[in-house]
Amino acid sequence: MTELEAMQHALSLAWKGWGRVHPNPMVGAVVLQDSNPVAEACHAEFGEAHAERRAIEAAGARARGATVVVTLEPCTHHGKQPPCVDALISAGVRRVVIATEDPNPIARGGADALRRAGIEVELGLLGEAAKRQNAAFFHRFGGNRRPWVALKLATSLDNRIADARGRSRWISGPEAREFVHELRAGFEAIGVGARTAALDDPALTARGSIVPRIAARRVIFAGGAALAESLQVFRTARDIPTTVIVPPASVDACRERLLGAGVDCLAASNAEEALEALWSEGVASVLIEGGGTLAGSLLAAGLVDRFYWIQAPLWLGGLGTPAVSGWHIPTLDAAERWTVIDQRRLGADSLLVLDRA
Repeated sequence: MTELEAMQHALSLAWKGWGRVHPNPMVGAVVLQDSNPVAEACHAEFGEAHAERRAIEAAGARARGATVVVTLEPCTHHGKQPPCVDALISAGVRRVVIATEDPNPIARGGADALRRAGIEVELGLLGEAAKRQNAAFFHRFGGNRRPWVALKLATSLDNRIADARGRSRWISGPEAREFVHELRAGFEAIGVGARTAALDDPALTARGSIVPRIAARRVIFAGGAALAESLQVFRTARDIPTTVIVPPASVDACRERLLGAGVDCLAASNAEEALEALWSEGVASVLIEGGGTLAGSLLAAGLVDRFYWIQAPLWLGGLGTPAVSGWHIPTLDAAERWTVIDQRRLGADSLLVLDRA
């Protein structure tokens, strides 16, 4: 196994921590002895041993003189676990290949610490892929004042998210819906607009194969709409954190009406203020699942970092609800081109994942 192949495998291992290690990053590690993989591990649960330490312990005596390939710079600080650099140095490894530096100022510096201990270090192998994998984690330490935002839309071939009567269940098939439940598990908040909340009455919970360590906050971007107190998200707000974002003039009325149900009301005049309000509440990542007006306002303001597009093989015609509304681009030259980072089949549907350039 080459170091490149080992890093690719380490990245796949890291995904096993999705939804389980937050607020820590997902990390995978592979131990190579003369190009032979002798151990591997991931950071599987928050508070438990990190990937490097688990891989070193699994390798045992075979770690001495070995190369450790890891997707994130080994940590240098004492948190819930001791520093990973200490484990690598004590194990007597010869070389450490790191995909990318740790952006956390408390934990970073592992590469330099390893070099000072006489260990050969290579930094940057598949670094962009590693940063994309932990995009929300890197965003948190990037000097931003809003959550990392992903937009997920399931549409018809003609880019409609509902039929002429506003019905969207079900545009996509069961495989796509299972993917969405797994996707939800890795976010701190799941948000929809007022129309989606009223028409679909979604639970906005992760009910797939991955059980999130912490249930995501449900967020309704209500605007000026008065939502029925009978909605699922309000009936279950005492069990799962739920937030409604309304204009400043409406926040007192919102609190008077919904506070007793355990709903938190925040004031915001626009999409940017809404995200800043969520950030101030400790929300570092949010998955937006519609509808078209909310999607359009976020895209128009340049506030979407990643787009998950599920396209179903059907047409809904001109009377269907557009996936994005209220967003206008005057010319082709003004259009922003995004970067495709993943494409795959989800049963009969297609998934396209794009990052903002």
